[in-house]
Formats: sequence, C-alpha cells, structure tokens
Amino acid sequence: MENNDKLFYRKNFIWNVINDEEKQGVFDLGDDYKKFIDASKTERLSIREIVRRAEENGFVNIEDLQEIKPGTKYYYVNKGKDAVLAVAGNERLENGMNIVGSHVDSPRIDLKQNPLYQEHGLTLLKTHYYGGIRKYQWVAIPLALYGTVVREDGEIIDVAIGDDENDPVFYITDLLPHLAKDQNDKKLSDAIEGESLNVIIGSLPADSNDEGTKFKLNVLKLLNGKYGMIEEDFQTAELEIVPAGKSRDVGIDRGMIMAYGHDDRVCAYTSLKAILELNNPEKTAIALFADKEEVGSNGSTGMHSLFFSNLAAEIIAIENNGNYCERKLKKAMANSSMLSSDVAAGLDPTYPQVSEKQNAAVMGQGVAMIKYTGSKGKSGANDANAEYIGKLRRLFNDSGVIWQSAELGKVDQGGGGTIAYIMANYNMDVVDLGVPVLSMHAPFEIVSKTDVYMTYKAYKTFYNKF
Repeated sequence: MENNDKLFYRKNFIWNVINDEEKQGVFDLGDDYKKFIDASKTERLSIREIVRRAEENGFVNIEDLQEIKPGTKYYYVNKGKDAVLAVAGNERLENGMNIVGSHVDSPRIDLKQNPLYQEHGLTLLKTHYYGGIRKYQWVAIPLALYGTVVREDGEIIDVAIGDDENDPVFYITDLLPHLAKDQNDKKLSDAIEGESLNVIIGSLPADSNDEGTKFKLNVLKLLNGKYGMIEEDFQTAELEIVPAGKSRDVGIDRGMIMAYGHDDRVCAYTSLKAILELNNPEKTAIALFADKEEVGSNGSTGMHSLFFSNLAAEIIAIENNGNYCERKLKKAMANSSMLSSDVAAGLDPTYPQVSEKQNAAVMGQGVAMIKYTGSKGKSGANDANAEYIGKLRRLFNDSGVIWQSAELGKVDQGGGGTIAYIMANYNMDVVDLGVPVLSMHAPFEIVSKTDVYMTYKAYKTFYNKF
C-alpha cells in the first residue's frame, strides 16, 4: 500500500518531539530569560543588561579595538538605546554579515515634559502613551516609574520606583461600574481617552498654607530628597510608566511565561543568548538591538537612522588599516542575510475569529517565520523571496529546528510591521522570524517556553551554519 504521508505538510508540538535533555533546556532557558526580562523594563535597561552579559562573555567595546581579527568579539552602543554585538568572521565584511535584528522598546506610557499637577486632594502626572497600547488595559493595575533625568548641573539620574517589594506603586483610576453608563456606551477604543491616563503619584499634602500647591509640593520634596530633582528637571527627563511586577510562570505545568515587554525583548534575549555562545563563524555575525520600532523606527535610535550602516563603515575602515571604501560598505550590506527577530501573533483559542487558522502561529509549535507583514494587500511589507526562505527551510529542517510559517491575522483584519523592510532597503535578504505571543501589546503578554527555546536554537543555527 502506498504511503502518502510524506506528501502532506504537518506541524508538530515541540514538546512531543524533543528529547529529555532538550526538555530540561527549555526550563533552564526559561528561568534565565525571566532574569533578563525582569532586568529590562525599559529600552535603556535592556541595553545595559545586554552589554553586561556581553562583557561577561568576553565582548569588548569597539572603541577599544585597534584591529579586528577572525573571532574578535565586540560591541557598540548608540546613545544608550541601541546596541550591536558582533563576532568577526573568517571572511571580510564586504562578503556580507549574518544579522539577527530585534528591538528593545515596548509599548508603554510616557510622562509629558510638564506632567506634575494637583487636583481634589491628589497629585497626578500627565502622560502620552507610546506605541500601540489598548488604553483600557492600563487602568486599575499597579504601575512602576522608570527613566532617566538630566539635572540642570548635567548630572544624569536613574529613576526606578515600583518593582522593589518595598516600593510604592502608581495607579491610573477607572470609573466605578455604578457611574459608568456613558462610558459603557462608547466604543472600546474610546472608553478610555489618552488624556485620561493620568497617574496618581501622591495624596498627602506638605505643611504649607498654599492650598493650590501643597499636595504637589509634598511630591516635589520627596523627589528632591531621593533624587535631588526640582520640577524643571521633568523638562529634561525621559520617564516611563510600565506595569509593576516581575515575570511569572503561567499554568500548573509552568509551560508559559507572563511578563511585560515580550514584544520584543524575548527575541532580543534569544538572539543575545545565541551570539554569546558563538565562536569563529565564517561570516561576521551580528546581533542588532534597536529602539523606536513601536513608533515607526524613526529618530536617531530607530532603524531609519544611519547608526548601523555607520558602524559597518567603521568596521570596514578598521579591517582596511583605516581606509574606508563606500563600495565595500554597499557590498557588505547587499551581501548580508538577516532574520528580523520580532514576535508573531499567536493563535488565541478565545479569539480564533481574527486569525486564518491554517496560516496562524500556534503556541508551542515552534519559531514563526512570517514571509510578509504589512496590512491588507501586503501594504508596507518586506515580503521575503522564496529563494531565501528555501535556504532557511533546508537549514532548519536539517538542524532539527521546529518552525512554522505564519501571518498576522486575517487579510482584512488589521496588520503591522517590523524593521524587516528597512533593512531590505540595503538589498539584503530579510525575513521575520520570532516567538509567537498571546495578548501582544497588553501590559502582560504570554509566551511558550518551548517556543522561546526553539527560537534560540534557530538563531544559533543561523549564526553557525548559514
């Protein structure tokens, strides 16, 4: 009787096909990832943790290098919000790089530049949300305050309040159901307005006769005592409101992880882990960690900036005894291959109607390869070519990497984008490959530990064998 099984494409759950050693590796990696993401509540903190781990593993700042030899491990930091880790290959840079590129910013709520005010016995902070949040999810939950303050004397102060067990938390109120008739009649997207995301920072007055400022004054005194801040320092600060709380295992089997910022720090972590274990690749391996993806990749730290191509130019100059060549830079970029390491939308059994099930990423079935993102008619998509995907398919299948193809929801349901199309402008091959996520852009998102492990394995295989 003829066996037709080989004619069909079937996906597997990772847990059913890996051995006991890899199963233990799934949990070990999950524990280390939780340590990483708990230390990476903001883009700045993510970069610091990446650099800390890189230095522990022998990477040195490119500014301290006089030459780059095969196997040299080095890093570069741009304005404290981007980082590039590199392991020099046996081939010169103009022959191309193998790049895994993620982003370390996540949706959040930023403080306005003049945020502090008092009203009806409370002191509050005015905010402006960052990225595609669903505003109703950010009310009535514990919040933390992180960021950087540059004082008038030029001293830079780090602020972190809300995650230590002895810290207070912050809070955005919501209406009680007894009085929410008008709110209930609004569309979900309009029920909480952006200008209503006001954060409670205090409720006690200072000893003052000025009724108009005494609540605000008490907060300023506390901030001044702890950080040396005055109110004008808010003007020269980057302060972010993020969910308070550490990552946690989900499920009685502990197979999933709940945390703030899986998008896209889970891909940042897996690509970091992969490159830290790399030695002597044929082509130079790059782990790229970018900022501003959630707001269009603009600005000096977004991927539309020239920071990465400028770094590549610097590497070429070092390789050629200080002589830079524009032609070699263009060849280096065009000859490169990239995995745009960004998360995928996992198929949610509670909301299956927004996904086309045959082409959705299933939790626990492997790293998700997304040929195109964009919206509707692939607008704004990179749309990777079949030849590149074919090479990755053979590599992953031969190396035991469990992967699945996916897209971002039904055709007319919505859409989104990554940094893939930006890097493809250099004429390099790029495709999105990352971890499936449930509740993407919520204050706390969920990933499967098996998918995190397989994503790490995919990136490590790409660095070693592509």
